[in-house]
Amino acid sequence: MSIANLRKDYQLASLSETDVAADPIEQFAHWFEQALKADAAEANAMSLATVNAEGRPSSRIVLIKEFNQNGFSWFTNYDSSKGHDLAANPHAALLFFWSALERQVRIEGRIEKVSEQDNDSYFHSRPLGSRRSACASQQSQPIANRDLLEQRLDEVTSEHGDHPPRPQHWGGYRLVPDRLEFWQGRSSRLHDRIVYTRGSDGLWTITRLQP
Repeated sequence: MSIANLRKDYQLASLSETDVAADPIEQFAHWFEQALKADAAEANAMSLATVNAEGRPSSRIVLIKEFNQNGFSWFTNYDSSKGHDLAANPHAALLFFWSALERQVRIEGRIEKVSEQDNDSYFHSRPLGSRRSACASQQSQPIANRDLLEQRLDEVTSEHGDHPPRPQHWGGYRLVPDRLEFWQGRSSRLHDRIVYTRGSDGLWTITRLQP
């Protein structure tokens, strides 16, 4: 079969302006809960798109760790490629895709770092192996081979045992949204698209977009 002929006709649900919550975070929470109940694969996974100082875009999958009225948060190495991008251009876009529900959510906004207290709290809640790896890896930097990486992990284990400290270059980011789009697949590509846009007064406007 030709790749051009690969397609799926979406028929599971619909989305109307009269159905959605007035607040987009409340609407996201509703959809996220439904994704969890549907056992959607990696429901907490999102694509994070950044742009570097030269205007070159880049994207990767990260895991959301918290969302609330303040925004959407995740953790990483501040010295990674995405960290450098966000230092140069503190704006980003997130994308959740829940194929089991034929839905996606697109989120755009400005970036801020979470507090040092939040960094420490989350870091020490991680599994021991993940904490050791955060100390051992210089994320996004070249390394000659896997053996050297595992050697560095052994050094961290030997030095810190079961209590590796949080590296100062490791922490969280929060995307403070000003635009969220809720996309529900519909038959014949006539998809439902409901967008929330935050005004200068902080209030949200709801608009339907054509597919």
